[in-house]
Amino acid sequence: MKSFRLIPAIVAAAMLVGCVPSDKKETELTQETQQKEKAETTIIPSIQIDESYYKTLIPYKESASRGLVVSNIYTKYDMKEVESGLMRLSQNEFDTENYYFQEGQYLAESTVSSWLARSSQTEDGLNPPTTDTMTPEERATKAPVYLSHIVEQNYLTKTNDNKVKLGGISIGLALNSIYYYQKEQYGEYYEKPISEAELVEQGKKMAAEIVSRLRTREELKDVPIVVGLFKQQARNQIIPGSYFSYGIAKAGQNSIAEWEGIDENYVLFPTDDSQDVYRDVSNNFKIFKQDVDKYFSNYTSVIGTGFYRNKQIQNLSIEIPIQFFGKAEIIGFTQYLTGILINQFDNIHVEVSVTSINGPEALIIKKANDKDPYVHVYD
Repeated sequence: MKSFRLIPAIVAAAMLVGCVPSDKKETELTQETQQKEKAETTIIPSIQIDESYYKTLIPYKESASRGLVVSNIYTKYDMKEVESGLMRLSQNEFDTENYYFQEGQYLAESTVSSWLARSSQTEDGLNPPTTDTMTPEERATKAPVYLSHIVEQNYLTKTNDNKVKLGGISIGLALNSIYYYQKEQYGEYYEKPISEAELVEQGKKMAAEIVSRLRTREELKDVPIVVGLFKQQARNQIIPGSYFSYGIAKAGQNSIAEWEGIDENYVLFPTDDSQDVYRDVSNNFKIFKQDVDKYFSNYTSVIGTGFYRNKQIQNLSIEIPIQFFGKAEIIGFTQYLTGILINQFDNIHVEVSVTSINGPEALIIKKANDKDPYVHVYD
């Protein structure tokens, strides 16, 4: 079996991203607020754990509409991805070296709620109107709710006079792939699938209106605006949806001139999907699962989630829930997992999380082509 190391989780994380403590000091700056007569002191952290992450300004400011995501997004997986995916695609316009991240401060909760309503309910509503005479089936066919949530992110830049200012804004539109409705109050729910062609058409239409509205605000007139279209998964899915298209309204422009397709998706393993792009990983995952089953004869589940970009797997996350075992048995199982992990997934970034009813028990992180994974067994 390959050798492995037990190391503290915080050290593992730092080593994984190639970051070690430095003598650099945090930078204290002044940040203008929406009320320009006011200014606040903000701090830029000295450490950036990886070039794929933005530095986040301190003190951390929560989004003005933060609370809505829980009620508007179907699954916890989509809640996470609609925000992290938007941050990822924002890097096409706002690089992580010169821009700093802050949650959205310009769209209040009341504004977002108003925009998410039907246009027959409120003047600002972006979803299709209905009438009192329409049946639930007619609403599902002719006027489903397309837009379920709006995510705002702000990207700030440093100026020459020791200040930070807004450098750009990103907007994520979470769109429903399925419209759920009831024929009777308190009755069962029915499903009406929404085609991607509809989502593209409606998403771009709503994006154009949102950009137009943002440009009416003095503080947003001359900053780039990135808009991403996100396709939600069904309510019972255990993998997230993904962004499938994005566009940029350049500084001072009132519309998005061009849209770019995004080829990203999540795949649940093991999968019966016959596509060649998933076959090798799926076969290796099935062998990995069989090896786990050999260790525990009564084992029930090993769940893998692969993230693909441009038909290439970027990383694989594996969750292994176990019953409670003693520390020695957990260490032995972790050693066993590490050995088969190296053999089965040589050229893939893989993270394995072992959990029990008591919480996390072990973590294994293996970078692509790395023969020496980072391993941590929790105390």
